[in-house]
Amino acid sequence: MKIGIILETHEYEKAWNAFHFATTARKLGHHTKMFLMGEAVECEGLVHEKYNVSEQLQAYVKAGGEILACGTCLKSRQMDETEACPVSTMIDCVEMVLWADKTVTF
Repeated sequence: MKIGIILETHEYEKAWNAFHFATTARKLGHHTKMFLMGEAVECEGLVHEKYNVSEQLQAYVKAGGEILACGTCLKSRQMDETEACPVSTMIDCVEMVLWADKTVTF
């Protein structure tokens, strides 16, 4: 199955759960893509003693997951793209939703 995941928060527990869900889906053989928008573009490097979001993000990438990051959201925070989170557009988000058999939003 193809699963599209939209993440809109950098709240530790919710973001951690989103990446954990995505990593688990990859390990079960599903194709996944994640689109980070709003404050979720700040997830790389986000660490909490209980919910290490950055570690889950890297586990997802290591499992072969694809991440797209809203370019407008990055720009408004004066952030640059990274290898794990390349600049994408709302067109990319729409295309991901059309690609997916199911879309989940966190």
